Amino acid sequence: MTSSGSYHHGDLRRALLAAAVDAIAESGPAALSLRDLARRAGVSHAAPAHHFGDKAGLLTALAIQGFDKLGEALRGAGDDFRESGVAYVVFAVRHRAHFEVMFRPDLYRADDPELVAARQRTGELLRGGVARHTGREPDTDALAAWSIAHGFAELWLAGALPSRVGADPEPAARAVVGRLFS
Repeated sequence: MTSSGSYHHGDLRRALLAAAVDAIAESGPAALSLRDLARRAGVSHAAPAHHFGDKAGLLTALAIQGFDKLGEALRGAGDDFRESGVAYVVFAVRHRAHFEVMFRPDLYRADDPELVAARQRTGELLRGGVARHTGREPDTDALAAWSIAHGFAELWLAGALPSRVGADPEPAARAVVGRLFS
């Protein structure tokens, strides 16, 4: 990007995804348009379609990127079950645009092989962390853990939690996730 905010040269795909993150942060994924992304990047209106085909293709790429980033966050938490839950919530807060797209398969091509693989890698990280923590069959416990971390993240992002929870999602998430399987 140049100082004026328009695309100059380099990785247009990455620039368009970054513009999509900004647009989603402002107006949500439903309002996203390829024309607006082209305007934001300072390229022709055909450029986004050249890279992604259509809006669903763009959101598929954004979801893949999001699952990969979430996987990085979960790996960064190591084997600590509680910290994996905290990492999930922190990811949602820091990468809100990705988070808003990743779990909305109506917005993208849910059967895209690259997306399926990224989602499976992340799911394996979640299930593996639960299995190491509980020593039991991970599927039901992983669903419970994911539901709690995801629900907490959604409530945090919506501003629906009581003020006594505080202004920092990390300690609040740590307390909530710590109640699991204790």
